Amino acid sequence: MTPAPSATTANPDTLAALLTRGRPLVMGILNVTPDSFSDGGKFSDPTHAVAHAKEMAAQGADILDIGAESTRPYGGNKPVSANDELDRLKPVLPEVARLGLPLSIDTLKADVAAWALDNGATIANDVWGLQQDPDMATVVAKRGVPLIAMHNRTSVDAGIDIVADVLAFFARTLEIAAQAGIARENIVLDPGIGFGKTPEQSMICLGRLAAFHKFGLPLLVGASRKRFIASVTPSEPTQRIGGSIASHLIAVAAGASIVRVHDVAETVQALRVSAAIQAAGKEPQ
Repeated sequence: MTPAPSATTANPDTLAALLTRGRPLVMGILNVTPDSFSDGGKFSDPTHAVAHAKEMAAQGADILDIGAESTRPYGGNKPVSANDELDRLKPVLPEVARLGLPLSIDTLKADVAAWALDNGATIANDVWGLQQDPDMATVVAKRGVPLIAMHNRTSVDAGIDIVADVLAFFARTLEIAAQAGIARENIVLDPGIGFGKTPEQSMICLGRLAAFHKFGLPLLVGASRKRFIASVTPSEPTQRIGGSIASHLIAVAAGASIVRVHDVAETVQALRVSAAIQAAGKEPQ
């Protein structure tokens, strides 16, 4: 069996190459947790997790994103140790890496990111944008891999200007990244839909997504199954596919380069049809 790529063999330019394709990328979510808000631990079994990763790859996912600690954006998550995360990742991540798709590790812990990047992951997805674990920036810089930096807050404050808050957070993240030696062109920014935000603030971030182009970096949007959808149309997480797709189409129209989704096949279809309609509607030259 071919070994999973290590940090020395993984190609850090894979994401950059994908971003030059001229179309939005679809990142498929793989939660290997027992308490995910979206799928209720459906893929905490390693066999089921690997099978789901293969399914998403077949459905057209460009990137896979694996996480072993539920961040549950609206609370209720149970923090776990780095060892707990690694125990969940070790039976799954190397096998998923063998599928050959770019693989991101969704974690806020530097030790977990380091292990994952040394065992097949090729992208670091930090849900605290380098502002939680002081060692994360060093781990990313040493391995020279792309970084997805997400905005987050420790508490929800309905009275703040959320766009200004996100912009200030990103500015700080980029300062930390520069100090650590992370190449700016290796960074993707994520406004963190649902994290530390009211439902209205999440919708404001989506509606004003263009503001986050200020830094000249690719944007990732993960609105999939988030609770703000239920604030508009009451629904359970698995009933929010329509709202998720609507949100991601709006995000792509505003310039998002990557959408992070649970429902890969439906999202790929929506993006392809949207692109085809736009192409068909262009006036002949």
